[in-house]
Amino acid sequence: MLKRSPHLQSILRLLKTNPVVGLLGPRQVGKTTLAGQVAGGWRTTVHRFDLEDERDLERVSSPMGALEGLRGLVILDEVQRRKDLFPTLRVLADRRPLPARFLVLGSASPDLLRQSSESLAGRIAYYELPGFSLAETGPSPWKKLWLRGGFPRSYLAQSEAESREWRRGFVRTYLERELPGLDLRLPSETMRRFWTMLAHIHGQAWNSTSFAQSFGVSDKTVRGYLGILADTFMIRLLLPWHENLSKRQVKSPKVYFRDSGLLHSLAGIETLEQLQTHPRLGASWEGFALEETIRLVGVWEEHCYFWATHQGAELDLMLTKGKRRVGFEFKYNPSPGLTPSMKTAMRDLKLDRLWVVHPGKNKYPLEKNVEAIPLPDLEKIF
Repeated sequence: MLKRSPHLQSILRLLKTNPVVGLLGPRQVGKTTLAGQVAGGWRTTVHRFDLEDERDLERVSSPMGALEGLRGLVILDEVQRRKDLFPTLRVLADRRPLPARFLVLGSASPDLLRQSSESLAGRIAYYELPGFSLAETGPSPWKKLWLRGGFPRSYLAQSEAESREWRRGFVRTYLERELPGLDLRLPSETMRRFWTMLAHIHGQAWNSTSFAQSFGVSDKTVRGYLGILADTFMIRLLLPWHENLSKRQVKSPKVYFRDSGLLHSLAGIETLEQLQTHPRLGASWEGFALEETIRLVGVWEEHCYFWATHQGAELDLMLTKGKRRVGFEFKYNPSPGLTPSMKTAMRDLKLDRLWVVHPGKNKYPLEKNVEAIPLPDLEKIF
């Protein structure tokens, strides 16, 4: 297992200043392992509850009675299975002095854990744990990370075949166990078909009407399917940026798989050779590099946008911080050049800088404030 020290330090910092910390992320991404590392460095008593274990579920059948007397650190794993615990946590978080802090682990987003947001507003800090990134694996094996994705057991598998089999099993478990565990009553084959179809529009704008027609259901229903995958960290919905321009701008979000390995599994891509000749090669690279960029900059989704016009100008990613705007284009070309679309984005969006991220080895300027940069060099600019 690779060391995940930056994530560990972030969790410890949050626990110092918040009575409850929510460690969120997809199943099998390493939340329980990271929580174990937090527990290993905790100086006082640690109590753990695995809410998928019937014995621990029985222990918290009366939440106040089970938790009120505990001191130190209390870890509640798979908390989305017992959302009724959150009102109790609210009461316990308001005690002064504070005898215990709570680390709750969940496989659903804050939006899906609505009860936690309502009950623990102002008392809980969320931290999302993603899969492995280049900052953790190092730059050399980036092709392996791209093909296999960042789930620890997929990336660290002894062979490509073992990695592929793990990802297939993950998809089955997600559809047959994870979704029913969230009280989402959807036929697994319907969701598999929907998820697979998304693999073919990865990196494109969402069109609910075409999907609704394919499934013979309403637009609202397919938007619900999409929301489930977003709320369980399987996909990213990248929102469009709008400027007060004369150009007609795209207003639908773009859909990206958050893990490139799962994208490749559902698209039937098994090897790097197949990936490099696949029609969706450029889209796969764009999504992989986009996720790396967002993780490096350390911002939430509300600071990340794409921009596109119906005339053809576009920008893959724009990050905003105050009045500062920086843009990113992701090109699977070892020597990308300046394009008219990049010039339009620089001018119309008034970007401070634009980086063109590519798989090559050289960093070089394309124009004033526009620079081509290899993917492994991204962390040097943040």
